[in-house]
Amino acid sequence: MDKYAIGFWGCYFGAAGLMLAGSVFAYIRSLRRIAVNAAASAVASTFFVVAFLGGLPISDGATLDRFLAHVASLVSVLLAYLLFSILGILRNPKAQRKALVLLAALALSVIATGWAFSPQQALLLSLAGAMLLGFVAMAFSLRNALRGDRLAWVAVSGVLFMLVAILGLSWMALARGHVPWQAHAVTALAGTAYLATMASVLWTRYSYLIELNRVMAHGPAYDPVTRMRSNSETNNMVSAAFKHHRDQPVPLGVIVVTIANLYVLEKLYGLAAVNHALFVCAGRLRRSVPTHIEMGRLGEDGFLLLMRNCDDSGDLIHLARRVQAALSRSVVLNTTLDAGAAPNQQTRWGAEVGVGVLRVSKTDSLAASAVGTGRGMSRAALGYPSRIAWFDESSGEIVDMPVLAD
Repeated sequence: MDKYAIGFWGCYFGAAGLMLAGSVFAYIRSLRRIAVNAAASAVASTFFVVAFLGGLPISDGATLDRFLAHVASLVSVLLAYLLFSILGILRNPKAQRKALVLLAALALSVIATGWAFSPQQALLLSLAGAMLLGFVAMAFSLRNALRGDRLAWVAVSGVLFMLVAILGLSWMALARGHVPWQAHAVTALAGTAYLATMASVLWTRYSYLIELNRVMAHGPAYDPVTRMRSNSETNNMVSAAFKHHRDQPVPLGVIVVTIANLYVLEKLYGLAAVNHALFVCAGRLRRSVPTHIEMGRLGEDGFLLLMRNCDDSGDLIHLARRVQAALSRSVVLNTTLDAGAAPNQQTRWGAEVGVGVLRVSKTDSLAASAVGTGRGMSRAALGYPSRIAWFDESSGEIVDMPVLAD
């Protein structure tokens, strides 16, 4: 095989390896159906490629053609079934059984019919069946896409790449590998593109199941917009922390963040833009805050961060500054529900962030009082140059934090 061809096929096998590694990760996360689909797609496709490239230890040409005919029928049926499963066509057990019976009957009939012909003719018959099944899969994908399933459009392109790869590999098998390296390049790239599109479809399903698992596990305690604790669960978290504080008096640090311009954003651009803004702000919070800090959503326009064992108020103030700086950066928001919105359906927005910071050391402090004080401080901080209000527990005064020079 030409060195250029080896390079392109190396790209394909690398993509297959990554897909297989991703399936192992999904399996570890207990998403076994997605993991099995991904692994089966990667292994079956790779075996098909290896067989048709002449990588099997079969020296007799007739035996090889007969074996490749069986491989073409079985692998095409398997990949079609996996695609139908990913697209949601086989949601109920009855449809699954019917599809399994029909596809198995198709594969067995093609294989049985092939034995009435010469090995090479049997191979051509199996390849024709594989192409026909590919066109059927494309028809189903296109039907779902026209019905509004955007994921099906990715599947349509994936099936198209698969058909191109089958054509190229068929040529290589029939010509016993005597084809130009350009054919290898096109075929390998088509195979890689097929794996990439199927991986993207599986990842979409995988991320949806992760989100669904979180919602099912936490219920009302989980906020799907910010992917944090919900408002009620945040209050429960603070109450539990203050109860523990009374039993074991260790200072607590509370940071309350208020985003003042969400209401205006909703009036101008709608709820989709607000949800996008909250999603981005929550993501920035997670990246800015150390792992030992507990946090959650507070009300409709804010977040609460809780630092246990807050012996050093300097760390608390430093964290508040970091949070305020991270959330104040501007972001481009979608104003429609389409995640891939055009530039004229987007707007640049910057959050008006106020931060209230208090350190609680008194054992008679109440959780509700601390949260209420923090909310009031965060709103008052919107009028401060630093946008950060600090509660001095010893004097009972709320003061503006000095603005640090850049």
